[in-house]
Amino acid sequence: MFELFGPFWLGLVVLGWYLYREKILRSGTYEVQSYQKASFYIALFLIYFFYGSPFSVLADTYLFSALMSQAAFTYFIIMPLLIISFPFELYKKYTWNYRNRLFLQIVGHPWLTLVIFTVLFSVYFVPTVFNFVHEHIALVLLYHFVLFVYAFFMWWAILNPVRRINELSPLYRIAYIFLASLALMPIGFFHLLNLNANYVLYFPTEAMIIPQLTNIYDQQLAGGILKLIQLSSFIFVMYRIVKAWALRMQKKDGDPLDENLRVVQGVGIRTNESKK
Repeated sequence: MFELFGPFWLGLVVLGWYLYREKILRSGTYEVQSYQKASFYIALFLIYFFYGSPFSVLADTYLFSALMSQAAFTYFIIMPLLIISFPFELYKKYTWNYRNRLFLQIVGHPWLTLVIFTVLFSVYFVPTVFNFVHEHIALVLLYHFVLFVYAFFMWWAILNPVRRINELSPLYRIAYIFLASLALMPIGFFHLLNLNANYVLYFPTEAMIIPQLTNIYDQQLAGGILKLIQLSSFIFVMYRIVKAWALRMQKKDGDPLDENLRVVQGVGIRTNESKK
């Protein structure tokens, strides 16, 4: 029962909810939008579901596809939800001084972060690396900590919560997402197309949950889950970036330069309204 309903994760989620409510929502200092609150609470729910509920037992012992779901939701759904849930003023408070800003600009450089995260994520699921890492609990915790940090920096570059700190233009952010998708494609197709059982952690419990779900089918399911979640997340964010960019350009094109001059798609058109 202790493993099925982890009190550690429940306590962590409750603590996160309490601090968010008391230090941010009720502080009177920050303006928090309704979508930010919803994002934070959804992220807390997903954290507990994937790490504190019986699902975590499935991921740790029985199904590789459950572990892949856990990782995919953590790095491609939960992370962006957490980033957008905090107000701009909070980020500005802790990142605007010179030392912190310089640290973020160096450690979280967008293109370096993209390479580090995609390589670490892909290498983690290479069978020989995965099997070795999971022989040592300390390595598992360390590897996931580093992945979590660089997932944060990757999504920081994409979501751009604070301008002038590793800021990318909308076009570069779209290219960034496209390159991230390409970089993560090989590991997804590896699981979809591989016809050998590779992960010894799941050998003893093969087909115990679903008799037809052998280790090979489980690995193929994991590859499909990874691509579905990762691409869905990236496509949705790309859509939001393009939509915001288009609205900004539309507003810019529609601003009058003088009483009778309008700019439409970069072309100035003078009207004769004053003569009426």
